[in-house]
Amino acid sequence: MATVDLSERFVFDDPRFDLLAEQSAQKYAAGSPFPHIHFDNFLPQDVAEAVLAEFPKPADIDWHNYNRQTEIKLVCADETKFGPVTRNLFYQFHSIPFLRFLEKVTGIPNLIPDPLLRGGGLHQIRRGGLLKLHADFNKHDSLFLDRRINILLYLNKDWKEEYGGYLELWDKDTKFCGDKILPVFNRLAIFTTTSDSFHGHPDPLNCPEDMTRKSLALYYYTNGRPKGEDDGIHTTIFKARPDESFKGVMWRMGQDFAPPVIWRTVRRVRERFFSKSIQKRG
Repeated sequence: MATVDLSERFVFDDPRFDLLAEQSAQKYAAGSPFPHIHFDNFLPQDVAEAVLAEFPKPADIDWHNYNRQTEIKLVCADETKFGPVTRNLFYQFHSIPFLRFLEKVTGIPNLIPDPLLRGGGLHQIRRGGLLKLHADFNKHDSLFLDRRINILLYLNKDWKEEYGGYLELWDKDTKFCGDKILPVFNRLAIFTTTSDSFHGHPDPLNCPEDMTRKSLALYYYTNGRPKGEDDGIHTTIFKARPDESFKGVMWRMGQDFAPPVIWRTVRRVRERFFSKSIQKRG
């Protein structure tokens, strides 16, 4: 494979993204159970191939290893551990041309990227891993901005339906799955995030032992959000499907009545507690 250099190549300057945004806005808005869309062959093929080639294996770097009832996954948000093409691509996902593309698709103006990659970065899930249905935290804990959009770029070649790992989008009462997206190579998923946008891949992966579910995750914010979506500050809300039960981490009720300074303190204490169980893999 030829060497890819993004230092002087600006992927999202391509006029095709303007046309793609114009063609997709209506479909995005009509997405059910909440606004969403996915694009196949999103990146130039050579760029997607280069990012996949750089993607670290579970033993290659120190990952945050989440291993609890609601999520079993590996996450790396430290860009110094990314390969050069991947790192440059993240910068371009934070660039004005991509923000303008995202604003046209979603209809949400004045989007702000998150260079801190809170909750984002490289995600990798091995056989048996999962991510239960959840609505994401709605306020950035350092920038104090409102989370509005999630994007996920999948990097899974030869991924079969029987492996599972679909991104499932559920209604606010988690009674039915409105749509599901197979995480195949070079597919980009975009969706609006609110306190009711429950999503995940709640069933354990059934891929071969030598395969993993790989993705890049990025989140976008605004300074404030529509009043109808102002549902009180909360961290991630996990919710069971009709056929399952688990002891979810449900902080929302307390947050509805507590000042922000209190829930931020509680969250930091909680994160310190959970960090003790995070296993580092070299």
